[in-house]
Amino acid sequence: MCGINGIVYSRESGRTVDPGLLVRMRDVSEHRGPDGAGIFAEKNVGLGHRRLSIVDLATGDQPMFNADRSCVIVYNGEVYNHADSRDDLAARGYIYQSTSDTETILHLYEELGADCVHRLRGMFAFAIWDKGKNELFIARDRFGVKPLYYVHDQNGSLFFASEIKSLVEAGAIKPKLNYSALPDQLANHGTSYDETLFEGVRRLLPGHFLKWKDGEIGIERYWDLEFEPKRSQVDEAETVAEWYELFRESVRLRLMSDVPLGMFLSGGIDSSAIAAVMSELVDQPIKTFSVGFKEREANEFHFARQVAKRFNTDHREITITPDQFFDELPALIWHEDEPLGFEASVPLYFVSKLAQKHVKVVLTGEGSDETLAGYGRYRKALTLLDYGEKYEAITPSILRGAVRSGVAALPGGLNRKLKRTFLSLDADIENIYFDNFAIFGKKRQIDLFSAETKARISETDPYRHLHRWLDETSAETTLDKLLYVDTKTYLHELLMKQDQMSMAASIESRVPFLDHKLVEFTAKLPDKMKLRGRDAKWILRRAMKDILPAEILDRPKMGFPVPLGDWLRGAYKNLVDEYLLSERSMARGIFDRDSIRKLVAAHSSGENHTARIFRLMNLEMWHRIFIDGEGKPVK
Repeated sequence: MCGINGIVYSRESGRTVDPGLLVRMRDVSEHRGPDGAGIFAEKNVGLGHRRLSIVDLATGDQPMFNADRSCVIVYNGEVYNHADSRDDLAARGYIYQSTSDTETILHLYEELGADCVHRLRGMFAFAIWDKGKNELFIARDRFGVKPLYYVHDQNGSLFFASEIKSLVEAGAIKPKLNYSALPDQLANHGTSYDETLFEGVRRLLPGHFLKWKDGEIGIERYWDLEFEPKRSQVDEAETVAEWYELFRESVRLRLMSDVPLGMFLSGGIDSSAIAAVMSELVDQPIKTFSVGFKEREANEFHFARQVAKRFNTDHREITITPDQFFDELPALIWHEDEPLGFEASVPLYFVSKLAQKHVKVVLTGEGSDETLAGYGRYRKALTLLDYGEKYEAITPSILRGAVRSGVAALPGGLNRKLKRTFLSLDADIENIYFDNFAIFGKKRQIDLFSAETKARISETDPYRHLHRWLDETSAETTLDKLLYVDTKTYLHELLMKQDQMSMAASIESRVPFLDHKLVEFTAKLPDKMKLRGRDAKWILRRAMKDILPAEILDRPKMGFPVPLGDWLRGAYKNLVDEYLLSERSMARGIFDRDSIRKLVAAHSSGENHTARIFRLMNLEMWHRIFIDGEGKPVK
């Protein structure tokens, strides 16, 4: 796990790389690699690297060259199957100077060119400067576990980095709000395609590679998640056993390390399953770490302790206070470069800080929900779509209109529930799924934005990229379509949360549920092996049936509870006033003043607008840090 950055200037720019600029660009993300640093600078090309030493501690320094120094690489991530290619590459004449996965990637590129990515099993973002071709090759892993941002300027020069702040440091952009990304950002936890909230900054999409040559870039997708054809004649017992072996192999691969490792244990089924398998594969008690709040409804310590006892782990916990939560929030927005998409980012940082005192690598449970239909919203959406289609088929439109009017006239709580069903909504994916579970849905955004902002937004549909992903998938069932879209969008934001918060504490996080062989196997299973009745993640539950305690297997999903709503109504209401209602925030002119005041008043009166208020607070903090130029908050 590291941080990478680089510059390649076009001929038109007439510039050569300043090593000092490259170093500043690199070191603004020193937290990603406190163990070492290096640069390569030659004429119009420069590469930078910060190292967090995990594998091959002695000889894995970067940038790394091939034997004749015609290619040089900087790389962030871990390729777990790199040893599988070593003998073959050595037999073909490639000379190894290290035992690192970095060198295997470099030799695979020499042998296969862009096709090298198909041989890599793991998480990665890397860049290779090929002197012979005068070409830069950049690739990102299949799910986007590792970040990669870039700026391609009007002169044809390319800047890239693991974090956006490095691009700002390099002067690749002057920080400005990307207004066209706002509807997407505020509806969907983050942007849903390659745009970012910074004007001019894009991210390389997961499963894609980029080539730069003579000032031009070309981007290609090398992998996609396929749901068809489905496995035929499925024997459930055999399929469960096969899935478990793939999962076990994925966990085993992610134990590759020359430094101590552990795992985050919430006590949910995902982390508990990892703990169970991991405990079988190591000789010593595994180190586990949990985080929570003092409020009973906002910690899962009881479940985590039960699992820790069952598998004899070396367990540690941290409890966060509201003061700690809000004190760290601005700095964590700086680390993530964009407004936090999830309240759980903050406790994730604290448990990462706890783990960093004991290990340098942790395994985590991200990816299970988006591949195995773990969220309750999948079942709800499928039920509403099914009933809605039947309702529309047998009910005349004039009667449906009358029902909608009746629902709208109902009082308070009943109205809020029924207006999210097919009685008030068209029975399609946009209304029942996208808009129903958005933070600021399409209708809310009409009142949210100021007239000035509406005039500056070129495309106001917050779901345009979600529809784009829907159009691209091979999935045939509605559930698979939802899983595909969430894998491309919602999951990406979760992975960025996981990467940036763990790297803020200088530790590496690994995600066994996102081994691509496991996910490809899962995708082609019938829906009923993912979601059956009220049982989400059915195949995982069956696979762990005789391994995990029944209390863990049967408990409902909690997500990561943060008692934020009450805090923002009570002792910390002053923060809402400062970041939403102050003249400084209002003067930006992004939002309609009355709409913001009404939102805050409604939350204060007892309505639940926690997620919306938190997103708006985040956005204002982000403005102050990046757009206003206040920089990293200092406590």
